[in-house]
Amino acid sequence: MRALNLHLKILIVLLVSIGVLVTAYQIFVLGIPVTEDETDDLWNIDARVEFQANPREPVKVQMFAPPLNQNYVSLNESFISNNYGVSVNQVDSNRRVTWSARRASGKQTLYYRLALTKRYTGDLPKPKGPVFRDSIPVEGAEKIAAEALLAPIREHSADVETFIGEAIKRVNNLNDDNVKLLTAGNTSTPNRVRIVELLLSFAHVPMERVHTLRLITDQAVSPELWIRSFNGDKWLYFNPDTGEQGLPADRLIWWTGDEPLVSVDGGKQAQVNFTLNNSELNAIGLAKMTDQNTDADFLEYTLYGLPLETQQTYQIMIMIPIGVLVILILRNLIGIQTLGTFTPVLIALAFRETQVGFGIILFTLITALGLSLRSYLEHLKLQMLPRLSVVLTFVVVLIAIISLLSHKLGLERGLSVSLFPMVILTMTIERLSITWEERGGGHAFKVALGTIVAASLAHLLMNIPQLTYFIFTFPTVLLILVGFMLAMGRYRGYRLTELFRFKAFLKD
Repeated sequence: MRALNLHLKILIVLLVSIGVLVTAYQIFVLGIPVTEDETDDLWNIDARVEFQANPREPVKVQMFAPPLNQNYVSLNESFISNNYGVSVNQVDSNRRVTWSARRASGKQTLYYRLALTKRYTGDLPKPKGPVFRDSIPVEGAEKIAAEALLAPIREHSADVETFIGEAIKRVNNLNDDNVKLLTAGNTSTPNRVRIVELLLSFAHVPMERVHTLRLITDQAVSPELWIRSFNGDKWLYFNPDTGEQGLPADRLIWWTGDEPLVSVDGGKQAQVNFTLNNSELNAIGLAKMTDQNTDADFLEYTLYGLPLETQQTYQIMIMIPIGVLVILILRNLIGIQTLGTFTPVLIALAFRETQVGFGIILFTLITALGLSLRSYLEHLKLQMLPRLSVVLTFVVVLIAIISLLSHKLGLERGLSVSLFPMVILTMTIERLSITWEERGGGHAFKVALGTIVAASLAHLLMNIPQLTYFIFTFPTVLLILVGFMLAMGRYRGYRLTELFRFKAFLKD
């Protein structure tokens, strides 16, 4: 017996652990929304390229586009132009869009449009980058000034991360004579980044320029320059103006390197203007769209991977264990008597069409008339199978009559009575009549009432939209329910109704 108890406890712990861990993985790692009402941002970015084309010359416009291997995933990418050919090429870690035309004249306008959202699925590729670089050659006073700055940087740093942060801090101190010499009066961000790169090269620390776009609306947006360095494990991002470390969540990497965003052959005065628009969409819908636009397919092996019609069926089926759990609690803990465990659940499913109020009336009416017929057939001394056949036929005829009368009276809700499981109603009538004969009419009425109450409660719980979404999206939660059901299977204590029945003994 002790070995059996241990086996049961291990099984319960195993089932509950698997259910909790898989559900937590889906929520915290895959980022699947917990509620159906949860929304996420969908960003629409328009880049308008304007330039003046040289007459009678071929035109080639090249512009960097965001890479697709970051924390945001592209849902739609389009290129809008008139009489231009378009191609997208991979250049090192960047993507470059090329518009080309044989002839163009006057002012030209090209559009690049991108719709993206945060990445739900798939692991990002393991970052790779250089861990060593040669020193930038510099002579004379500039070399002396750089070495003078480098000495305190080395003294106040312990690793690559702190070295870069200290270098940015020193270079941003524009009152330092060495910084003044190296900037030569040009204190712009690109020039200060050039000096930071010079200092890092002396320590053989590689550095890349990263051009980002801040995802924000109602403001003019232009690319922001950041720098990054690879420490052998991950990229370290730094703001060259403030020394802030870590790329903020609202920054989208547009391109890396020293080259300008846009270049034009056969034209001049090229400029790019960005317009951002943000909208909120259903999170699980975006997760599905993300799944279609990545290689992860994390929804492919969930119930969302089924055809839509099959999904609708499983949204009903997967709630049946919830109804069974309700019946289990009502019977084993509270002590309500019902016609078995599954009959109330099946009646609860029928209430989906008739609704609870109208369904109770129909159930009571059909059951009462069926019991009357069953009592009459009992006097004819028929065998069980012919008796059940007659009752089933009577139920079908009664359902048809009720549907016809409901239609004539304009009660369209009555038409759904045909969806009641006729066999279940027949067996319910048969079992209630047997209960009546064996234990009396009072007990049969009590069982029928308990069945209706249990079915109504199960229906209300099984039709909570938030609960249906959660169970359908995270079906491993059912393993937790199974663990609870197993634990309930060994419960031998008093039921709630029994505490009232034996209240007098408790006083004694």
